[in-house]
Amino acid sequence: MSAVEEAITRAHHEEWARVVASLTKRFGDLDVAEEAAADAFAAAVERWPADGVPPSPGAWLTTTANRKAIDRIRRESKRHDKHKEAHMVYDDDPPEPLGAIDDDRLRLIFTCCHPALAMEARLALTLRMVGGLSMPEIARAFLVAESAMGQRITRAKAKIKAARIPYRVPSSEDLPARVSGVLAVLYLVFNEGYLATGPDTDPVRHDLTAEAIRLTRLIRTLLPEDGEVAGLLALMLLIEARRTARVSATGELVALHEQDRGAWDPALIAEGHLLVRERLAAGAAPGPYQILAAINAVHTSARDFRDTDWSQVLALYDQLVRLDPSPVVALNRAIAIAELDGPQVALAAVDRLEHRLAGYHAYHATRADLLRRLGRSQQSRAAYDKAIELAGNTAETAYLTRRRDQLR
Repeated sequence: MSAVEEAITRAHHEEWARVVASLTKRFGDLDVAEEAAADAFAAAVERWPADGVPPSPGAWLTTTANRKAIDRIRRESKRHDKHKEAHMVYDDDPPEPLGAIDDDRLRLIFTCCHPALAMEARLALTLRMVGGLSMPEIARAFLVAESAMGQRITRAKAKIKAARIPYRVPSSEDLPARVSGVLAVLYLVFNEGYLATGPDTDPVRHDLTAEAIRLTRLIRTLLPEDGEVAGLLALMLLIEARRTARVSATGELVALHEQDRGAWDPALIAEGHLLVRERLAAGAAPGPYQILAAINAVHTSARDFRDTDWSQVLALYDQLVRLDPSPVVALNRAIAIAELDGPQVALAAVDRLEHRLAGYHAYHATRADLLRRLGRSQQSRAAYDKAIELAGNTAETAYLTRRRDQLR
């Protein structure tokens, strides 16, 4: 990849959400914002190799996208007599009242996460509009067909326009009721950065994890007593602390038991542990994010993988599964069972999830590892093959391939 191509890729990771949020604020239309932003990046692909990368890529992209949006609105106003959209070009309407905090990207997130939309639509729309993920990446994140995901996002944008959902952060009074949907979105954005689903993207996208953490910090300033906001922030920090140790120099995923714990970020771990202790001291019943943060606190407290307190991990998963009886939680619980009761007991628990997780690569990867530990190499190989087929992340594929090839 040339230096210009790298600059364009970096700009897309860092500036997409800013450009879309800025356009949405001005024109009040997600379609206009998305298409104009895409046009601006297409113009960068065409012009930057000849003209050079501008000193401020974000400003160049925002200016170009605004011009593209104005041109598009003028064409549409002439074709369809859309006086309202044409009037937006002059940008002289009084601004919307500010919510509890003035941040364009937070406004965009709360718009995409409006309760009038189904939860699946909120998540997908935010990944597209804020995260800048492609349609195939979002479809893989939701384990659905790309065409179905495209229709879901199109319907969500149409509903926002038809229902005149405002582009603003809710007031302080309305914020608590709206925050749970935003947390779910931020967690999914973080997960996409933590382990990117696309085969043609970096296996770990620090831009997405950093953005998710930044926005979660902002929400925490608004709701400092909200346990789940603190829990999600702690969870993100404790996972992010391990980022540099998660991918090897050869681009292969490094499993938790193989990671160099000396490479973990002690400052992030300390901050995450402090948040977990604060929530424990509060004495309130924890929500799912707080429990997940506590599980990660146990892992990051162990100096060596062999020192992990698996009894505590399992007890926390038992608590989590009562709040979130999802098959993915049950799968992760089975991993803890394997460390305490052995791979045979864990395999029985995993096999009960087949009908719900047959299309999930981590299910097959977990089965493959348990079968390997039981000496059932042929079955383990078949499970690794299925996991490799379903995995989209290049680092994870490399890891699974190595583990498969190590079988007798």
